[in-house]
Amino acid sequence: MSKVSVRYIVNDVDAAIAFYTEHLDFEVDMHPAPGFAALSRGSLQLYLNQPGAGGAGASMPDGQQPAPGGWNRIQLIIEDLETTITALKEAGAHFRNDMVVGRGGKQILLEDPSGNLIELFEPFEG
Repeated sequence: MSKVSVRYIVNDVDAAIAFYTEHLDFEVDMHPAPGFAALSRGSLQLYLNQPGAGGAGASMPDGQQPAPGGWNRIQLIIEDLETTITALKEAGAHFRNDMVVGRGGKQILLEDPSGNLIELFEPFEG
C-alpha cells in the first residue's frame, strides 16, 4: 500500500516529534529545519509544520495564519486501548474526551502538544 500523507500545523515541531515518536510509535523520516519534520507510522506519512515555516506554514492572501487544533484527525488502530490510555495519562498526555464504546469498537480523542487530534481506536474482533 502506498503512503497516505497528512499535514498538521504544530506550535513546536520538536515537542511534536517527541510526542509522536515516544508515545505513538512514529519514526522520524526527516527533520531538515526547525519548523518542519516528516514522520511515519506504517503507511501514514505525517508532516509537521510550524506557522510561518515554509509554504505550508505561510499566511493566506487575506492574512489568516495556519493554526493547530480543530476536529479533523488521524485514526490509529490500537491493540489494547485501556493500557495505551493509562500509559499516555501517566506521561501527561491530554485527552479531549473519555473512552467511547460504539458498535465497531472503542475510541478516545488524544491531543498532541499543539491540540491536534489523534483518534485512538480499538476495533472489536469478529
